[in-house]
Amino acid sequence: MSEPVNVSEQQVPAVEEQAKDNVSVNIYRSFNYIGTKETIAYLFNDWSNSFNINGYSQRYVWDVVKIDFGIAAIVNLFTGAWDVINDMFISAIVDNTRTRLGKFRPYLIMFQIPMTIIGLLFWFIPYFFPGTSATYIPKLIFYYVFSVFTETANTFTGVAKSGYMSTITPNPNERVRLITLAELITGYMGEDMPRYVFGFMYDMVSTGRWKISMRSIFMGMGVTCALISSAFTFWFFIVSKERVPQSIEKPNIRDGFKAIFTNYPVLLMCLSEFLQGFGVGTSQDNYWIDVFGANSMINTLKALVSGISGPVGSISYAFVSPLRKRFSSKFLWVGSDMYGDMVSLGFFLVGITNNNYLKLKPMLTAYGFSEFFSKLLFGVNKVINADLWNEAMDYCEWKNGYRMEATTGVAKGLVIKLQGVFMGSINNFVMKQVGYVQGLTIGTQDPRTKKWLFYLSTVVPLVTSALGIVPKMLWPLTKKKRAQMYYELSERRSKMVSDYLESVSEEA
Repeated sequence: MSEPVNVSEQQVPAVEEQAKDNVSVNIYRSFNYIGTKETIAYLFNDWSNSFNINGYSQRYVWDVVKIDFGIAAIVNLFTGAWDVINDMFISAIVDNTRTRLGKFRPYLIMFQIPMTIIGLLFWFIPYFFPGTSATYIPKLIFYYVFSVFTETANTFTGVAKSGYMSTITPNPNERVRLITLAELITGYMGEDMPRYVFGFMYDMVSTGRWKISMRSIFMGMGVTCALISSAFTFWFFIVSKERVPQSIEKPNIRDGFKAIFTNYPVLLMCLSEFLQGFGVGTSQDNYWIDVFGANSMINTLKALVSGISGPVGSISYAFVSPLRKRFSSKFLWVGSDMYGDMVSLGFFLVGITNNNYLKLKPMLTAYGFSEFFSKLLFGVNKVINADLWNEAMDYCEWKNGYRMEATTGVAKGLVIKLQGVFMGSINNFVMKQVGYVQGLTIGTQDPRTKKWLFYLSTVVPLVTSALGIVPKMLWPLTKKKRAQMYYELSERRSKMVSDYLESVSEEA
């Protein structure tokens, strides 16, 4: 039998602190809440989030629906104001919801099917207004009324889903494992298939090889992807559960907005996104399409180049666990940001050398190298960015005694949305200023416009969003503080459940 360990009074606080650290590290290790069926549903839900042709939505609005840049910039300011107003009311409703299904699931289940059906109308707009100009008033009215209506309804599901993902398990280790598993596996489930298939279709139609209309391929692919992805998302909402207990007493709106300022991590995330939001630019897909023209060929070559570095991205997920043990979230968050910027800068430097941005071979080579180096930290970047928000929600519960996922999420997005409306208008005006002509055959834009498309998809957003890294350097949850937080949360949640069961027993 081992000898008892003598601890002096001076050593007691240190021993208790060490015990907390040890317990907090292992408190959830031996217990998982999510079974096999729910895990599979989680994976398909994650997969369905990328199973779309959203990467071509700008091309659809510019060249098929045809909404004038200048009008879009002005009207966005008005629709954005409504977006902000309804977000505040909807988040308060969601945060004060208490049902047998949970706080978030009623909205996710109730809105999924009707919103999918209504959302399909987006792909039929060119059929409602065939052959009309970019300034045709009835079309503009329909487009923006439809956008406001769908945005309002989607706010319910968007707010609910962002909060829901932080409550499906109270185990932070299981949460990270789910995120890692989803990011690793869904890439092999064909989540990018619509993008490549549609790229081929787009090229066939735009070059005249297929004698069908552009609106037909957008409608067909858009509707198909929407129905498939919505079905898997709905299945996940049905089979999953909320497992993080909410406070019985409903917090008021004032508490929600107060939580933004007392929840320092959310404040920093808000500030970081706000500063990054000043990035001016356009999608790199627009550079490849409008400079090199043959979209399907480019996508095929890019896929082959990316395929070489693909295994590196998969292997990078193995780095997540050891790096999280060795470094703080702040170090990984800041480090991955700086690393990604350096990779993007390298791609830009290759492009401006000898006007390589107009030459396919050197740019595909540069793309291949940038893909390879990006994939080295791909897994770490994906998991850390996804889990930091969940960590911030736990911090709110730890500091305030209640969770305000919906209101906090909306308040976080409030400034970002206002800024997004402003920057969306700026980007539309920028596209007009660089001479972009809507509806032209791909690859036939002016040489000056092609040059600016390259700048706007590489160095311009890099420079204009650079200050976003500063708040990341102030992240407060050190490894020790994070351990203390989860230890105390586990104790508090256990007591909350125990007190509730005791009160129910007394009433019975």
